[in-house]
Formats: sequence, structure tokens, C-alpha cells
Amino acid sequence: MSRARQICSGPATRREFLSVGALGLGGLAMSDLFRLQAQAAEAGHPIDQDTAVIFVWLPGGPPHMDMYDMKPNAPTEYRGAFQPISTRVPGLDVCELMPRHAAIADKYAVIRSVSHTFADHGGGHKRMMTGRIPKTPVDTVNDAPATGSIVAKCRENRNNGLPNYISMNPGGRTNDVFAQGAAYLGNAYLPFNVEGDPMAPNFVVPNVAPVADLAKRVDDRMQLLGGLDRIERQIDATRLMDSMDKYQQRAVGMITSDRARKAFDLSAESDAVRDRYGRHCWGQRALLARRLVEAGVSFVSVVMENPYQSGIVHQKQGVYNWDSHAVNCHIWDDLKVRLPIYDQAVTALIEDVYQRGLDRRTLILVTGEFGRTPRLENSVGSQTGVMQPGRDHWPQAMSFIMSGGGMRTGQVIGSTNSKGEHPADRPLTPNDLWATVYRHLGIDFTDSFPDYRGRPMPILPFGDVITELLPA
Repeated sequence: MSRARQICSGPATRREFLSVGALGLGGLAMSDLFRLQAQAAEAGHPIDQDTAVIFVWLPGGPPHMDMYDMKPNAPTEYRGAFQPISTRVPGLDVCELMPRHAAIADKYAVIRSVSHTFADHGGGHKRMMTGRIPKTPVDTVNDAPATGSIVAKCRENRNNGLPNYISMNPGGRTNDVFAQGAAYLGNAYLPFNVEGDPMAPNFVVPNVAPVADLAKRVDDRMQLLGGLDRIERQIDATRLMDSMDKYQQRAVGMITSDRARKAFDLSAESDAVRDRYGRHCWGQRALLARRLVEAGVSFVSVVMENPYQSGIVHQKQGVYNWDSHAVNCHIWDDLKVRLPIYDQAVTALIEDVYQRGLDRRTLILVTGEFGRTPRLENSVGSQTGVMQPGRDHWPQAMSFIMSGGGMRTGQVIGSTNSKGEHPADRPLTPNDLWATVYRHLGIDFTDSFPDYRGRPMPILPFGDVITELLPA
């Protein structure tokens, strides 16, 4: 994957600079987040609908022909090592390593005919995350806002004690690694990042803790913030400066509120529920995502990248993310570990959303940036030193699943040719995916926001809702 780069957020005012560091939110003050959102409200298009999205991101590129679009009759150099199994939906088969998917196939739809033209991880991330053609085919620094940032912008007037956009990802990974940047919308619309493994003993949600634990730090930071306020008021006596207090109060109120703490508190779940999701990083992130949308968060990203954590031993022939080149991993050995963990976490999330009556208001989307080459490759593994199978990048065809959102599930939309190389019917683009998501959220994707030069940029430059998913 492309190396992480620092966020380039454009010029900052002195006022913005002074407030950074107070109650930090991934380098941006939470009070600054609320204040900047309020400053930009006049240019926004606020939406106040009780709908949400859980976006499960599989960075590296999951192998479509070994998961949701298997080709058992293709030549041996294409079809892979695993067999398809039938599901409770006629005509919908999945990999034998995903039996839980087979059992609940009526609760999700498989889309098999999406493609684009960006074969690099960076370009693929940007293409999928933004619904725009990126200016460069490499690197993951957005030149257009990620969908989560668009949602945060459109819902900036919502104040229910929680951020509208939260991302759960590996520790030390900036927003730019996964093309989650806000681009010309500005830092106010970056996600609230929750890093690390929820199963780790030292896991902590930044800025959300019991009041007693935070009291001293809050007091110290509020004293600092008060000093900065006094300096600012000497040079800027505008109503904006006077109004900053309420955003500071909102920030402190959020991090010390029962609502926020309860939403992030996985210990409130029964052992049976936590076991159902899986006592591993992916499962507990998925469970936390359900808790967050249930509490009122609009958009939650769940990064499922490295399965080898939470006590799961990393095998020499495995790979960190879904980037299953032969040089990186033995794809079959890696999938034997990866897919059962994925199968458990994703299906538990889907079932839980339905069982808790959240399936109409919550849409679940699971995808990566592209598929993998239909034709297998063989190469000497960099870790194993022996010849092993793998698949390369392949944006010409990919599969993803969607669930909930009041959609018509239990179906397959589109298909690829007999070797899984390209769409055979119902060709779709990432924009059609996002048009469907925006429709669920009640966001008019033809609306525009100004870029750095003040030019109106539509939320989506093109795309159509996937009509097969709409309720009858």
C-alpha cells in the first residue's frame, strides 16, 4: 500500500492554530471541529433524518473469485482452491469458508459487476472512497472529500452528543492512508478516529473516559484554553469569538457525557453477544459500530485489515491486509485464517442490525478498493522463500455486499464473464454505489460544495441509484 502522508489541509487562520491542541481529536481540537462546522453551516445542506451507514472497508483488495463470485467451471489457473456452497437464496453461492454468509443470504445483496480503472492501491482507494476520478493514479491523499466527510458536512447541524462521522482503524494510521481525507471541505469534516484493537488490554477511546479519570486533564486543558481565549479576545472581539465558548462547552460535554461513554462501552454487551461477533479485533469493531449507529452516529467506518491480532498468531505465509500477491502471501493459507474471522464478524453485524430493528435506518456496505486477478500467479514469497500462489490487483471486476437500509436483499445484481474478468451484464461504477448510499441518507448527490478555488463541486459528478435494491 502507499505510504502514509501528512494531511495537507490548506492555510489555517491564527485563531484556528491557537485552538489546536485543546482536547485533541487526531491533531484537531474537538472544540475546533464543532466551531469550524458552525462557521461553514451557511454553505451546507443540513439533513435531519434518522438514517445511518456502517461502511466496512477491506483495504488491499479482497479476491472476488474466492468469496462472492466463484467460478468452479473456469480453468484451474483461474478458479482457485475453494468450492462454492449454496445459500438459502437460489443462485447465490459463496465460498465454503463463509458458511455463516450462506445461512443469512436473504439479508444481504451481492453486487458482482462493479469496475473502475485504477489498479494502484492509492488510486483505487480514492476512486472508491470519493466517487470521483482522482487526479493521480497513486497516493491516497484525497483531492475530493471521502463520502463520510460529505455526510458529516450535510449533517453538521445534528447535535446528539456524538460525532456524526467515526472511523475505527489500526493505530498510527492517518486518515490519508485509507483516502478518508476531507479535501476542500476542511479538517472540520474528518472522522473522529478510534484506533487500535478493542480486545487489547490497553484499548482506549481518545477523549472519552469516566469524568474522574479526565478531571485533571480537562482542568489543565481548560486553563490553557482559557488563556488562549483571553489572548484572542484582545485581538478579535467579534461575535464569532464570543460564540466559541459554546463549542468548547459542547466538546467538553461530549467527552464527559454518559451518552458518549455508554455508546463506546463494549462491556455493556453480554458475553453471548460479544462471542457471537467474535473475540477478535474485527468482531469487536463491528459490534462497536452497531452500538454507535444505534446511539445516533450517522456514518461509521470499520477497517478490517489485519486479522492476525487479538491472540491470532501471524503465519509466515499470511499477509497484513487483503493484498494477496504471491510475493506477499500464500493466498489459500491466508484465506483459511482470514475468511472465517471475516465471516463471523460481518454476518453477526448484519444479523444484529436486523434483530434489533435497525435494518431500515442502517445500511451496511462491505467493500475494498478493487478485486484480484482472475488468473492466478505464482511467485516466491518474500517471507517464506518458497513458490506460492496469489492474485494481483484487478479493478476491472469486483464484488461487494450491501445489507439493511430497507433494501431488497437476498439477490445477486450483475455478473462477470466465465473467468471473472469483467462485467458481463449490468455494469456498474463506484458512483452507482454511492448514489444508492446517499439516497438512503436523504442527501441529494447533485448538490455542490465549493472547492479551494470557490468552484462548485457536485457531491457526485455522475452515477445512478441501483434500482434493483429499492423497495418494491
